[in-house]
Amino acid sequence: MYKLLLCWRYLLTRYLALVCIVSVMLGVATLIVVNSVMGGFSAKLRERLHGLLSDVVIEAWDHGGFADPGGKMQRIREDPFLDERIEAMTPTLEIFAMLQFTFRGAPITRPVRLVGVDPEGRARLGGFAEHVLLHKGHATFELGPEARERQQQLQRMHELRMTSLPELPPSRDQNGKPPPDKPPSVPFAPEGAIIGYAIAHFRAPDKPEEVRILAPGDDVVLTTISGQKLAPVWARFAVCDYFRSEMSEYDSSYVFVPLAYLQKLRTMEDRATSIQIRLKDYRDSKAVVERLRKLFDGAPVEVQTWEDKQGPLLAAISVEKGILNVLLFLIIAVAGFGILAIFSMIVVEKTRDIGILKALGASNSGVLKIFLGYGLLLGVVGALLGTGLGVTLTIYINEIEKRLAILTGQELFPRNVYYFDKIPTDIQAWSVLLVNIGAVTIAVLFSILPALRAALLHPVRALRYE
Repeated sequence: MYKLLLCWRYLLTRYLALVCIVSVMLGVATLIVVNSVMGGFSAKLRERLHGLLSDVVIEAWDHGGFADPGGKMQRIREDPFLDERIEAMTPTLEIFAMLQFTFRGAPITRPVRLVGVDPEGRARLGGFAEHVLLHKGHATFELGPEARERQQQLQRMHELRMTSLPELPPSRDQNGKPPPDKPPSVPFAPEGAIIGYAIAHFRAPDKPEEVRILAPGDDVVLTTISGQKLAPVWARFAVCDYFRSEMSEYDSSYVFVPLAYLQKLRTMEDRATSIQIRLKDYRDSKAVVERLRKLFDGAPVEVQTWEDKQGPLLAAISVEKGILNVLLFLIIAVAGFGILAIFSMIVVEKTRDIGILKALGASNSGVLKIFLGYGLLLGVVGALLGTGLGVTLTIYINEIEKRLAILTGQELFPRNVYYFDKIPTDIQAWSVLLVNIGAVTIAVLFSILPALRAALLHPVRALRYE
């Protein structure tokens, strides 16, 4: 009992120990905030990648794709093992393309990834219809009221330009007869295209609001290559919606168009570059991949889970998070050296007190437990305060970021990097627990040496000290 009383008294009277507590508190708080923010970004990234790629992907080796995707999906459905584990499937056709449009009279050209999808089939996989803006939860390539009105306006402007051209004298054939009347013109109705949000919008460096450069109904021209002859092909589309996954890599490069139209444009009828599969239970993914590889053995396709396909990126994030944790843990190690120095001073100052305790019957192990308990108490108090501070900062991190941006006049979290509306966070209980255990362990380890020194003091020499 006396050991606990002495530890508590040292904690209250030795104000220098507050330095150790503050060091441990700041280290723990920093680790919790960093882990929570990186965990939030990692979770967001995994969610977006998983939604865009589905659970399992059967992908062609080249951009020429593979034939008869419907027949391949039928073969998969005819396998009882696969059929009872697969929720939905859909083919997609993906190719690089060039996007051209006009903004304020200036032509703009951008490289994009052109993806042909069946909106209904793709919606059943998830991760697509949820990210379109104008038809939230119901992806479609049909033009909405605003887009149709814009298309009609563009059509009228085009007709006005055509009528303003000077008329040429009618040509005649060899017999002097005028040519037959032209057939009545049919207004061209372009197919709809879902444009990546960052393609159609940009944020000026000196302005907080976004500028829209492609409105619903605006014309865009997509140029790509045919699948057979590799000859350039192009078509005009109308913007019908925006795709916003809140990841700049995808929002700034992806354009979605109807699958059947892109197959026709690329002369790749009944061909696809991938089949995306959603499973009923993702834990069956390895078994499903192995079965699919056997089913399509010898075919020019590759079967992967979304994690296999994005393995290098996910591994890089994991390694980065681990290295950052090691570096930030050095903050707590600095607090440990502070505990070592302060404990050494306390042992020197309390030499006579230690001698009195030993003269009154305190054992070496008892003195050792006093100082080890003192280190444990410092670590526990610092860790608890750091946990409270770290969790509070994490919960209110977006409000804090806004206040700091106002004070400094500089945006600390630029939204145009990931297009997140707020800083994502994910507080994981096991991570907070590990940080607390590590902080307390360091505090105890760095108090061992001064505690041993105090425990090994000879009582007579201690009493004769000074």
